[in-house]
Amino acid sequence: MDPVLLQICDRHGVFLRREAEELGYHDHAISSLVKEKVWKRVRHGAYTSGERWRGMTDAERYGLLSRAAYRQSQTKVMLSHTSAINEWAAPLRGFDLTEAHLTRRDGRTGRRQAGVVQHRGRLIEGDTVCHDGVFVTSPTRAALEITTLVGIEGAMVVIDDLLHRGLTDVERLAGRFELMNHWPDTLRTDLVLRLVDGRSESVGETRLRYLCWAQHLPAPQVNFEIKDAHGRVLHRVDLAWPELGVFAEFDGKIKYGKLLADDETAKDVIVREQRREEAICRLTGWRCVRVVWADLDRPVETANRIRAQFRSVAVA
Repeated sequence: MDPVLLQICDRHGVFLRREAEELGYHDHAISSLVKEKVWKRVRHGAYTSGERWRGMTDAERYGLLSRAAYRQSQTKVMLSHTSAINEWAAPLRGFDLTEAHLTRRDGRTGRRQAGVVQHRGRLIEGDTVCHDGVFVTSPTRAALEITTLVGIEGAMVVIDDLLHRGLTDVERLAGRFELMNHWPDTLRTDLVLRLVDGRSESVGETRLRYLCWAQHLPAPQVNFEIKDAHGRVLHRVDLAWPELGVFAEFDGKIKYGKLLADDETAKDVIVREQRREEAICRLTGWRCVRVVWADLDRPVETANRIRAQFRSVAVA
Protein backbone atom coordinates (compact mmCIF):
# COMPACT_ATOMS: atom_id res chain seq x y z
CA MET A 1 0.00 0.00 0.00
CA ASP A 2 1.33 3.40 -1.02
CA PRO A 3 2.67 5.19 2.12
CA VAL A 4 1.30 8.56 0.98
CA LEU A 5 -2.19 7.12 0.55
CA LEU A 6 -1.88 5.42 3.95
CA GLN A 7 -1.05 8.79 5.48
CA ILE A 8 -4.21 10.23 3.90
CA CYS A 9 -6.20 7.31 5.36
CA ASP A 10 -4.67 7.98 8.77
CA ARG A 11 -5.88 11.58 8.57
CA HIS A 12 -9.20 11.31 6.74
CA GLY A 13 -10.15 7.63 6.84
CA VAL A 14 -10.28 7.41 3.04
CA PHE A 15 -8.35 8.70 0.05
CA LEU A 16 -10.03 10.00 -3.09
CA ARG A 17 -9.50 8.85 -6.66
CA ARG A 18 -8.04 12.23 -7.66
CA GLU A 19 -5.43 11.88 -4.89
CA ALA A 20 -4.40 8.48 -6.25
CA GLU A 21 -4.27 9.87 -9.81
CA GLU A 22 -2.00 12.68 -8.65
CA LEU A 23 0.43 9.98 -7.49
CA GLY A 24 0.39 8.33 -10.93
CA TYR A 25 -2.26 5.62 -10.50
CA HIS A 26 -4.32 5.21 -13.70
CA ASP A 27 -7.67 3.50 -14.27
CA HIS A 28 -6.24 0.03 -14.94
CA ALA A 29 -3.98 0.13 -11.86
CA ILE A 30 -6.83 1.30 -9.63
CA SER A 31 -9.14 -1.44 -10.92
CA SER A 32 -6.44 -4.08 -10.39
CA LEU A 33 -5.67 -2.96 -6.84
CA VAL A 34 -9.37 -3.07 -5.95
CA LYS A 35 -9.80 -6.48 -7.59
CA GLU A 36 -6.76 -7.80 -5.70
CA LYS A 37 -8.25 -6.38 -2.45
CA VAL A 38 -5.21 -4.24 -1.78
CA TRP A 39 -7.59 -1.26 -1.92
CA LYS A 40 -11.21 -1.27 -0.82
CA ARG A 41 -13.70 0.96 -2.63
CA VAL A 42 -15.78 2.54 0.16
CA ARG A 43 -17.98 4.38 -2.31
CA HIS A 44 -17.53 5.62 -5.85
CA GLY A 45 -14.31 7.60 -5.98
CA ALA A 46 -13.24 6.90 -2.37
CA TYR A 47 -10.96 4.11 -1.15
CA THR A 48 -9.15 2.77 1.86
CA SER A 49 -6.66 0.01 2.65
CA GLY A 50 -8.13 -3.42 2.03
CA GLU A 51 -6.25 -4.82 5.02
CA ARG A 52 -7.64 -2.15 7.32
CA TRP A 53 -11.16 -2.62 5.98
CA ARG A 54 -11.14 -6.35 6.67
CA GLY A 55 -10.29 -5.72 10.33
CA MET A 56 -13.03 -3.16 10.91
CA THR A 57 -16.38 -3.44 12.65
CA ASP A 58 -19.61 -2.48 10.91
CA ALA A 59 -19.62 0.84 12.80
CA GLU A 60 -16.04 1.60 11.71
CA ARG A 61 -16.87 0.80 8.10
CA TYR A 62 -19.91 3.04 8.30
CA GLY A 63 -17.68 5.77 9.67
CA LEU A 64 -15.52 5.53 6.54
CA LEU A 65 -18.60 5.71 4.30
CA SER A 66 -19.69 8.86 6.13
CA ARG A 67 -16.27 10.48 5.92
CA ALA A 68 -16.00 9.60 2.24
CA ALA A 69 -19.30 11.38 1.58
CA TYR A 70 -18.11 14.30 3.69
CA ARG A 71 -14.85 14.65 1.74
CA GLN A 72 -16.62 14.40 -1.61
CA SER A 73 -19.30 16.97 -0.83
CA GLN A 74 -19.35 19.97 -3.14
CA THR A 75 -20.70 22.28 -0.43
CA LYS A 76 -20.05 22.96 3.25
CA VAL A 77 -21.62 20.15 5.28
CA MET A 78 -21.34 18.36 8.59
CA LEU A 79 -21.95 14.77 9.62
CA SER A 80 -25.40 14.49 11.16
CA HIS A 81 -28.14 12.04 12.17
CA THR A 82 -26.85 8.43 12.04
CA SER A 83 -23.41 9.53 10.82
CA ALA A 84 -23.04 11.89 13.78
CA ILE A 85 -24.28 9.29 16.25
CA ASN A 86 -21.61 6.95 14.92
CA GLU A 87 -18.93 9.63 15.39
CA TRP A 88 -20.00 9.91 19.05
CA ALA A 89 -19.64 6.10 19.37
CA ALA A 90 -23.26 5.48 20.38
CA PRO A 91 -24.85 2.06 19.69
CA LEU A 92 -26.22 1.62 16.17
CA ARG A 93 -28.41 -1.42 16.77
CA GLY A 94 -30.81 -1.97 13.88
CA PHE A 95 -29.80 1.25 12.06
CA ASP A 96 -29.46 1.56 8.30
CA LEU A 97 -25.72 1.74 7.68
CA THR A 98 -25.94 1.97 3.89
CA GLU A 99 -26.46 5.74 3.71
CA ALA A 100 -24.31 8.56 5.06
CA HIS A 101 -26.17 11.53 6.55
CA LEU A 102 -24.91 15.06 5.98
CA THR A 103 -26.47 18.42 6.90
CA ARG A 104 -25.74 21.50 4.83
CA ARG A 105 -24.17 24.35 6.77
CA ASP A 106 -25.42 27.03 4.39
CA GLY A 107 -29.11 26.60 5.27
CA ARG A 108 -30.08 25.50 1.77
CA THR A 109 -32.21 22.52 0.87
CA GLY A 110 -30.29 19.27 0.66
CA ARG A 111 -30.69 16.38 -1.74
CA ARG A 112 -30.47 12.61 -1.83
CA GLN A 113 -28.09 10.67 -4.02
CA ALA A 114 -26.55 7.21 -4.09
CA GLY A 115 -25.52 6.35 -0.55
CA VAL A 116 -25.90 9.90 0.79
CA VAL A 117 -28.79 11.75 2.41
CA GLN A 118 -28.20 15.48 2.55
CA HIS A 119 -30.37 17.43 5.00
CA ARG A 120 -31.20 21.12 5.20
CA GLY A 121 -29.74 22.63 8.34
CA ARG A 122 -31.09 25.45 10.48
CA LEU A 123 -28.24 25.77 12.92
CA ILE A 124 -27.91 27.65 16.17
CA GLU A 125 -24.90 28.19 18.39
CA GLY A 126 -23.67 24.90 19.81
CA ASP A 127 -25.13 22.70 17.06
CA THR A 128 -21.83 22.29 15.23
CA VAL A 129 -18.67 20.75 16.68
CA CYS A 130 -15.31 20.04 15.10
CA HIS A 131 -14.64 16.44 16.13
CA ASP A 132 -11.65 14.35 15.05
CA GLY A 133 -11.05 16.48 11.98
CA VAL A 134 -14.60 16.84 10.68
CA PHE A 135 -17.59 19.04 11.42
CA VAL A 136 -20.34 17.06 13.14
CA THR A 137 -23.58 17.87 14.90
CA SER A 138 -23.23 18.09 18.68
CA PRO A 139 -24.32 15.09 20.77
CA THR A 140 -27.43 17.04 21.84
CA ARG A 141 -28.53 17.84 18.31
CA ALA A 142 -27.55 14.39 17.02
CA ALA A 143 -29.67 12.78 19.74
CA LEU A 144 -32.70 14.80 18.66
CA GLU A 145 -32.01 14.17 14.98
CA ILE A 146 -32.01 10.42 15.51
CA THR A 147 -35.56 10.51 16.94
CA THR A 148 -36.73 11.59 13.47
CA LEU A 149 -35.18 8.55 11.76
CA VAL A 150 -35.70 5.52 13.98
CA GLY A 151 -38.31 4.08 16.30
CA ILE A 152 -38.72 4.75 19.99
CA GLU A 153 -36.59 1.80 21.14
CA GLY A 154 -33.64 2.63 18.89
CA ALA A 155 -33.72 6.29 19.88
CA MET A 156 -33.87 5.38 23.58
CA VAL A 157 -30.79 3.17 23.23
CA VAL A 158 -28.80 5.99 21.60
CA ILE A 159 -29.86 8.76 23.96
CA ASP A 160 -29.49 6.67 27.12
CA ASP A 161 -25.90 5.98 26.04
CA LEU A 162 -25.13 9.65 25.35
CA LEU A 163 -26.67 10.65 28.70
CA HIS A 164 -24.81 7.92 30.60
CA ARG A 165 -21.46 9.07 29.17
CA GLY A 166 -22.21 12.70 29.95
CA LEU A 167 -22.13 13.85 26.31
CA THR A 168 -25.47 15.60 26.81
CA ASP A 169 -28.07 15.98 29.55
CA VAL A 170 -31.83 16.20 29.93
CA GLU A 171 -31.81 19.99 30.28
CA ARG A 172 -29.85 20.53 27.07
CA LEU A 173 -32.07 18.09 25.18
CA ALA A 174 -35.25 19.75 26.41
CA GLY A 175 -33.96 23.24 25.66
CA ARG A 176 -32.90 22.36 22.11
CA PHE A 177 -36.16 20.49 21.49
CA GLU A 178 -38.15 23.64 22.26
CA LEU A 179 -36.53 25.24 19.20
CA MET A 180 -37.42 22.34 16.88
CA ASN A 181 -40.98 23.38 16.01
CA HIS A 182 -40.00 23.70 12.34
CA TRP A 183 -38.47 20.21 12.14
CA PRO A 184 -40.33 17.40 10.32
CA ASP A 185 -40.94 13.95 11.83
CA THR A 186 -40.65 15.02 15.49
CA LEU A 187 -43.97 13.62 16.71
CA ARG A 188 -42.27 10.92 18.81
CA THR A 189 -39.37 13.10 20.02
CA ASP A 190 -41.19 14.37 23.11
CA LEU A 191 -42.18 10.83 24.10
CA VAL A 192 -38.62 9.56 23.69
CA LEU A 193 -37.28 12.38 25.87
CA ARG A 194 -39.74 11.41 28.61
CA LEU A 195 -38.61 7.77 28.47
CA VAL A 196 -34.82 8.11 28.39
CA ASP A 197 -32.72 7.64 31.51
CA GLY A 198 -28.96 8.03 31.65
CA ARG A 199 -28.70 5.64 34.59
CA SER A 200 -29.13 2.71 32.19
CA GLU A 201 -25.71 1.16 31.76
CA SER A 202 -26.18 -1.02 28.69
CA VAL A 203 -28.19 -1.52 25.54
CA GLY A 204 -29.87 -4.52 27.14
CA GLU A 205 -31.05 -2.54 30.16
CA THR A 206 -32.51 0.18 27.95
CA ARG A 207 -34.28 -2.35 25.74
CA LEU A 208 -35.72 -4.01 28.83
CA ARG A 209 -37.08 -0.65 30.00
CA TYR A 210 -38.60 -0.12 26.57
CA LEU A 211 -40.18 -3.58 26.76
CA CYS A 212 -41.75 -2.67 30.11
CA TRP A 213 -43.18 0.54 28.65
CA ALA A 214 -44.42 -1.04 25.42
CA GLN A 215 -46.08 -3.92 27.30
CA HIS A 216 -47.76 -1.55 29.78
CA LEU A 217 -45.90 -2.74 32.86
CA PRO A 218 -45.53 -0.31 35.76
CA ALA A 219 -42.52 1.95 35.27
CA PRO A 220 -39.53 0.41 37.10
CA GLN A 221 -36.92 2.29 39.08
CA VAL A 222 -33.52 2.24 37.39
CA ASN A 223 -30.30 1.10 39.11
CA PHE A 224 -32.15 0.76 42.39
CA GLU A 225 -30.02 0.67 45.55
CA ILE A 226 -30.56 -2.10 48.08
CA LYS A 227 -29.73 -0.87 51.58
CA ASP A 228 -29.43 -2.52 54.96
CA ALA A 229 -31.22 -1.43 58.14
CA HIS A 230 -28.56 1.23 58.71
CA GLY A 231 -29.04 2.79 55.27
CA ARG A 232 -25.80 1.42 53.85
CA VAL A 233 -25.91 0.50 50.16
CA LEU A 234 -25.16 -3.21 49.81
CA HIS A 235 -26.27 -3.92 46.25
CA ARG A 236 -27.69 -2.27 43.19
CA VAL A 237 -30.14 -3.89 40.76
CA ASP A 238 -30.89 -2.99 37.13
CA LEU A 239 -34.64 -2.44 37.52
CA ALA A 240 -36.91 -2.66 40.55
CA TRP A 241 -40.55 -2.42 41.53
CA PRO A 242 -40.14 -1.95 45.31
CA GLU A 243 -43.88 -1.61 45.93
CA LEU A 244 -44.44 -4.95 44.20
CA GLY A 245 -41.42 -6.72 45.68
CA VAL A 246 -39.77 -7.59 42.36
CA PHE A 247 -36.46 -6.71 40.72
CA ALA A 248 -35.12 -7.54 37.25
CA GLU A 249 -31.57 -8.14 36.15
CA PHE A 250 -30.42 -8.14 32.54
CA ASP A 251 -27.86 -10.85 31.85
CA GLY A 252 -25.63 -10.15 28.87
CA LYS A 253 -22.14 -11.31 27.91
CA ILE A 254 -20.91 -7.70 28.01
CA LYS A 255 -22.17 -7.30 31.56
CA TYR A 256 -20.37 -10.41 32.75
CA GLY A 257 -17.23 -9.27 30.96
CA LYS A 258 -17.29 -6.04 32.98
CA LEU A 259 -17.69 -8.00 36.20
CA LEU A 260 -14.84 -10.38 35.45
CA ALA A 261 -12.00 -10.01 37.94
CA ASP A 262 -8.44 -11.25 37.57
CA ASP A 263 -8.11 -15.04 37.33
CA GLU A 264 -11.91 -15.44 37.08
CA THR A 265 -13.87 -17.36 34.45
CA ALA A 266 -17.35 -16.55 33.20
CA LYS A 267 -18.62 -19.45 35.32
CA ASP A 268 -17.12 -17.85 38.43
CA VAL A 269 -18.96 -14.61 37.68
CA ILE A 270 -22.25 -16.43 37.14
CA VAL A 271 -21.93 -18.23 40.47
CA ARG A 272 -21.08 -14.94 42.19
CA GLU A 273 -24.09 -13.25 40.60
CA GLN A 274 -26.37 -16.08 41.72
CA ARG A 275 -25.14 -15.70 45.30
CA ARG A 276 -25.65 -11.93 45.04
CA GLU A 277 -29.23 -12.51 43.86
CA GLU A 278 -29.90 -14.87 46.74
CA ALA A 279 -28.52 -12.34 49.21
CA ILE A 280 -30.78 -9.60 47.83
CA CYS A 281 -33.82 -11.88 47.98
CA ARG A 282 -33.06 -12.81 51.61
CA LEU A 283 -32.54 -9.17 52.57
CA THR A 284 -35.65 -7.78 50.84
CA GLY A 285 -38.02 -10.69 50.48
CA TRP A 286 -38.36 -9.77 46.81
CA ARG A 287 -38.30 -12.04 43.78
CA CYS A 288 -35.87 -11.77 40.87
CA VAL A 289 -36.62 -11.98 37.17
CA ARG A 290 -33.57 -12.54 34.99
CA VAL A 291 -33.74 -11.47 31.35
CA VAL A 292 -31.35 -12.41 28.53
CA TRP A 293 -31.01 -11.09 24.96
CA ALA A 294 -33.41 -13.67 23.51
CA ASP A 295 -36.12 -12.60 25.98
CA LEU A 296 -36.11 -9.10 24.51
CA ASP A 297 -37.28 -10.56 21.20
CA ARG A 298 -40.22 -12.22 23.01
CA PRO A 299 -41.74 -9.09 24.59
CA VAL A 300 -45.21 -10.45 25.36
CA GLU A 301 -43.88 -13.64 26.92
CA THR A 302 -41.25 -11.77 28.92
CA ALA A 303 -43.74 -9.17 30.14
CA ASN A 304 -46.14 -11.92 31.25
CA ARG A 305 -43.31 -13.60 33.17
CA ILE A 306 -42.66 -10.35 35.04
CA ARG A 307 -46.39 -9.79 35.65
CA ALA A 308 -46.65 -13.27 37.11
CA GLN A 309 -44.16 -12.27 39.77
CA PHE A 310 -46.22 -9.17 40.56
CA ARG A 311 -49.29 -11.33 41.09
CA SER A 312 -47.35 -13.80 43.21
CA VAL A 313 -46.17 -11.02 45.49
CA ALA A 314 -49.64 -9.51 45.72
CA VAL A 315 -51.16 -12.82 46.77
CA ALA A 316 -48.38 -13.71 49.23
